[in-house]
Amino acid sequence: MAQSKTIYVRIVLPLALPKSYLYSVPDELSSQIKFGIRVEVPLRRKFYSGLVVEITDKQPDYPTKDIISIIDQLPIIDKAHFDLWKWIAGYYICTIGQVMNVALPSGLKMSSETILGLMSEEEINHIELNDEEYMVYEALRIQNDLNLKDIRDILDKKTVYPVIHSLLDKQIVNIREEMIKNYNPKKIKYVELTDSHREDEDLIEAFELTKRSKHQTNALLAFVQLKNTQKEISKAALKELAQVDSSVIKKLVEKDIFIEYQKTISRLIPFAENKTTLPDLSLGQKKSIEEIDEIFKTKNHVLLHGVTGSGKTRIYQEYIKRTIDDGGQVLFLVPEIGLTTQLINRLAAVFGKDVYIFHSKLNQNERVEIWNAVKTGKPIILGARSGIFLPFQNLKLIIVDEEHDSSYKQQNPSPRYNARDVAAYLGAINDLKVIFGSATPSLESYYNTRTGKYGYVRLTERFGNVSMPEIRIIDMRHKSMLLPNNSKYSIALTSMIQNTLNNDEQVLLFQNRRGYSPTMICSKCGWNSQCTNCDVSMTYHKFHNELKCHYCGHREKVPEICPRCGEPGLSFLGYGTEKIEDELKNIFPDAKVRRMDIDTVRTKNDIERIMAEFDARKIDILVGTQMITKGLDFDHIGMVGVIDIDRLMQFPDFRAIERAFQLVLQVGGRAGRRQKQGLVIIQTHNPSHPMLTDVKNTDYDSFVIRELEERHLFKYPPFIRIIEITVMHKKPDKCYQGAQNMARLLKSRLLKRVIGPAIPGIARVRGFYQYRIMIKLEKTGLNIPQVKAFIQDCKDKVKKSEGLKTLRINIDVDGY
Repeated sequence: MAQSKTIYVRIVLPLALPKSYLYSVPDELSSQIKFGIRVEVPLRRKFYSGLVVEITDKQPDYPTKDIISIIDQLPIIDKAHFDLWKWIAGYYICTIGQVMNVALPSGLKMSSETILGLMSEEEINHIELNDEEYMVYEALRIQNDLNLKDIRDILDKKTVYPVIHSLLDKQIVNIREEMIKNYNPKKIKYVELTDSHREDEDLIEAFELTKRSKHQTNALLAFVQLKNTQKEISKAALKELAQVDSSVIKKLVEKDIFIEYQKTISRLIPFAENKTTLPDLSLGQKKSIEEIDEIFKTKNHVLLHGVTGSGKTRIYQEYIKRTIDDGGQVLFLVPEIGLTTQLINRLAAVFGKDVYIFHSKLNQNERVEIWNAVKTGKPIILGARSGIFLPFQNLKLIIVDEEHDSSYKQQNPSPRYNARDVAAYLGAINDLKVIFGSATPSLESYYNTRTGKYGYVRLTERFGNVSMPEIRIIDMRHKSMLLPNNSKYSIALTSMIQNTLNNDEQVLLFQNRRGYSPTMICSKCGWNSQCTNCDVSMTYHKFHNELKCHYCGHREKVPEICPRCGEPGLSFLGYGTEKIEDELKNIFPDAKVRRMDIDTVRTKNDIERIMAEFDARKIDILVGTQMITKGLDFDHIGMVGVIDIDRLMQFPDFRAIERAFQLVLQVGGRAGRRQKQGLVIIQTHNPSHPMLTDVKNTDYDSFVIRELEERHLFKYPPFIRIIEITVMHKKPDKCYQGAQNMARLLKSRLLKRVIGPAIPGIARVRGFYQYRIMIKLEKTGLNIPQVKAFIQDCKDKVKKSEGLKTLRINIDVDGY
């Protein structure tokens, strides 16, 4: 009989490996192999779950290892999803494994763990072991197996390998690798009467059997009580109502009164049934929908440019309803889930149980269940940027709300993708519709409308004809304009805050710097609170009375005297949200002042609590960072103040002016969103800046025309592509050498398109010295995929150079 051909599979692993690997499939497993399933494979003395992305019977010209086992019966991705991964890897210059690592929930990624066990059951003489070795040995005698975390906990130290190696040398322990299964379905135990006790007369007999046990009788009575209102009785609910433990239930099972069974249930809590119908459309919204419909006849992408409060959400709802009525799925992307509570509630009120939320605060089991729900066709997914990787089966509409927001761009780790741009790509290749929405569209998206790539629809009026806020620019250069003894607040700002409070309205104050003061300085010798790991000053946080680096998280106690000269003359410079909150409590002692920044809202519940308090009028003045520019839509915000616009405008980045314009209009749009015109006060030392004139006039057209002219003149996006390369090393000489080598290789082909290397504004972060290289690529006349492959090749060559193997080289395509 002819021997069957061996099957080989190409496996992708969730690691930053430069290539995928070919494995052979044992004959007994070959019939179960499918594209997109996970299999267990060995790699470098460990085991991993990898994805099958190719099946072939062509024998490679090198020896292969067998796969160990098959994990899935059904594929977890299909070819379309893998094609997207390949595009992302190519476009953002990274490996498929890095894309897989970001795309798959951690619950679907498995790897092996080192396990220690005893070599022999014979007791070891204590004299042969030191104290630490004996502690591990004794623990193994009790527990049989220990992993590395267990050993670290036992010894209360991080470095445990010397102890393990010593035990291995003495042949007391052995080690093995075991796969860790990250996802565990949630199972609930239920109880039910056996068939012989379900009728009323049989139940009387059951009570006879339990009459000698008060606890058993109580459990049976509790069961009867719960059965009146519940179809299935969980064991936990029965124990709680009857006030008994598991041993009582076990006795009832032994008496053949109860049977126990368990069911797998979802951890996801669905929204309630639909509560409301869609509200009526305004004339402006109807006109916009007609325009979008016309654009969708010839294009898949449309930019919906609607001023704050214009009712873009109602237009989104219209297209969501049409899509799910036709059997399609919808992905609704938002920059940050935690700041969109009101949007979530609006969607849930209309679409109810059809809405699922996907975000980073879900645990790994919940993320897997969302993944599986999307695969089975869940209609509406509201999610942050990682939602773009979910395995949709019939995706027909993507909505990218606040498309200008930088949160759509992943910074670390690789792939450094932009979910907005990935959505645009999906719309182009899969013939699905994409709506980009914003009150302040990014220049890239606006430029795409001018070149005909996107359609363009504009909503210029607020819903209900509410007036746009009045915007006043306050010149902070004149001392007569400032509050006495405090140069941070103008008289106009404080007087209008007081007027707003007198009118029983609320105030938002925006300052894009958290903490109390950005730096601590000695007035005698000039010492400042520099971070030991980064070339930046540490910020003083008054609440915790500590200095903290906002780049690496390093913390230090606040010194009482100068560490350099020993003098007590230490002072704080600059203003953060914490200091502003503190001072406002003194300026307005009767007002309830709160702060909203990353220090006060660590969890989604914190955000919801502050929003609920603000909505309930328990907060008069809310001070915050960029958080307050998103998601706040309340009736009683009479005024918005921008404490310091100059810091935003002067940031060393070609997008600084665009970001400042967007932030000010976004936060200003929170004012006067109902029946009364709001007020926005902007404090600046540069009142003649043309961007501020555009802000004052709410003139997006003037701003975008001027900004595009400057971008074109100085060769910046959207007219060219930018790829930024950051070279890092803990030794400055190695960093310099690596950066020079990288730039030299790049310039050999790309010539003057390569700028640098140069030291960035912050030369050292988390102990790593940095050099930056910028590559500017024209959009026509170049084979961009070939250029990106060349950049990757240069990176590989530099990292293989003598003495530079520990060099880090990060590539950021279309940096944001």
